[in-house]
Amino acid sequence: MNSSPADIAERALMTCCGSRHWAHRVAAHRPYPDLDALLAAADEAAYDLAPDDLTEALAAEPLEPPLPPGAAYEAAATALRAATAAYESRFGHAFVICLDDVPRSEALDQLLASIRGRLGNDPEEERAVAAEELRRLARGRLTRLLRDQAQHAADSTPERPAPPAARPAEPHRDSPYVPV
Repeated sequence: MNSSPADIAERALMTCCGSRHWAHRVAAHRPYPDLDALLAAADEAAYDLAPDDLTEALAAEPLEPPLPPGAAYEAAATALRAATAAYESRFGHAFVICLDDVPRSEALDQLLASIRGRLGNDPEEERAVAAEELRRLARGRLTRLLRDQAQHAADSTPERPAPPAARPAEPHRDSPYVPV
């Protein structure tokens, strides 16, 4: 992320949040010393989105959240389509929610409960909730993007054998540090 040309970094950032202004602002403040600094800059840019930037970001979100495949989810898919259509009709944009901290087994229930609950919000209140959910989504997407880039770089870098005494038994794959 830090060493990519600005246009490539901005395109990658647009996959995290669909606001060109947000992506430009985050890319313009590179280099970032670590993931925490990048996430702080992304948060700040998200908090400062103008109404038109928020509209652009919401328009880039998929209209229907993905559901697991299978016949068991047909009723849920029908309920979700109806709820998202009602939401879009009421608020004029896609429903967004960050479920990163929700166990997969509870995600569908949380999704349906949230969309039904948020249908009762007034438009101004819902826009604020949607902006916060976009910020949370961008953080999760950005973290996954950087982890994927780091993994790709590690996979494409030829390994150099370490001296026998310095070679660890197994690399720490669960390290929370992700270089940017």
